Amino acid sequence: MKNAASVITAFALTALSPCQSAEPWQRHTIDNSSRGADGVRMADVNGDGHLDITTGWEEGGVVRVYVNPGPSKAAAIWPAATVGTVKSPEDAVFADLDGDGSEDVVSSCEGKTRTMFFHWAPKSPDEYLVSDSWKTEAVPCTVKQQSWMFALPFDVDGRNGIDLIVSSKGGNASIGWLESPADPRNVSEWKYHRLRDAGWIMSLVAYDMDNDGDLDIVASDRKGSKRGVLWLENPGKEDAASGAAWIDHSIGGASRENMFLDVISHRGNSPAVLSAVKPAGLIRFQRSVPGGPARALATIKGTGWSSFTIEIPGEKIGTGKSIRSANVNLDGNEDLVYSCEQANGAKHGVVWLDMTPEGLQIRPISGPVGAKFDLIQLVDLDADGDLDVVTCEERANLGVFWYENPTR
Repeated sequence: MKNAASVITAFALTALSPCQSAEPWQRHTIDNSSRGADGVRMADVNGDGHLDITTGWEEGGVVRVYVNPGPSKAAAIWPAATVGTVKSPEDAVFADLDGDGSEDVVSSCEGKTRTMFFHWAPKSPDEYLVSDSWKTEAVPCTVKQQSWMFALPFDVDGRNGIDLIVSSKGGNASIGWLESPADPRNVSEWKYHRLRDAGWIMSLVAYDMDNDGDLDIVASDRKGSKRGVLWLENPGKEDAASGAAWIDHSIGGASRENMFLDVISHRGNSPAVLSAVKPAGLIRFQRSVPGGPARALATIKGTGWSSFTIEIPGEKIGTGKSIRSANVNLDGNEDLVYSCEQANGAKHGVVWLDMTPEGLQIRPISGPVGAKFDLIQLVDLDADGDLDVVTCEERANLGVFWYENPTR
């Protein structure tokens, strides 16, 4: 594998060629039973070593979970349950909110709903896929407050189990956190704490950016006067519980519309951040100071970021949505997987950028089928040793599905 510096050099010095003529990857449907699948979040809910999925269906108004049947059955429709019926769910994520060992689901809703919901899972594993065994409750401190977009399970204060970092878009938008009470089941006792004003938050990623042993928050803000890629510095559990501010550090990208991002680290180098941007391209941000535990905190917490942009020819693909870094074809180089919106007509909605000796080559994954794709997850679902692509699509109602990597 190349280190971060050589990857940056290769990206900076090469141009992108149009989509190659290779065949699209085979698509396997997990579920297409509703409308407007919007986001794929994954966790192992039953301890079998396989990652399961939860998704909110924005137009269909349902939140569903899917239990991974294992590599030999992954290409078929997955066992599933509707865990809640809510309007305009923009995001759904697993979180064991009450610490009973069963993964609940949190949904974030925009539109006219503007509310977050807890979907309480049954404690018995035998009832996990029984829809009637789930209970949905609105979180009172969020009701009609903001157009909620994304949530991240996160132990902020070290008390009462898991909390939630939450975010939104539009009027009164923010990044904040929901504080879990002594009895998490008492939804009226959850408290909201505002951390930062926002325009339209796309990503929340937990990563120790200052190497101090606790997780910070990396985010992309798509719109407004404070837009760009940023990180919020965790003040530590005790100070966070007392209401201390999370210092807002700009990474860059304020001149672009930043969509989903990926945070990557390469063997002793400081982290790099990849952001998909509109109309079609990406920005790679890299700390200009070498990484390692001995680096000065004053330097780390400063601006100190270099960046470069790769514009992707828009005649073959849609507009940028999500990005992931991975060694797609097992050649030892770090490639990129990229998803798009507005992939209309003959345009491709999911592609991968292959790092070759001749430069980055755009290679198809989805082909022209589908128009509005979303967050990408890379998982070896068929256990053949290469990474497959899990995502969803909203406009052509492809639903939730995965593309089988043909490398092996």
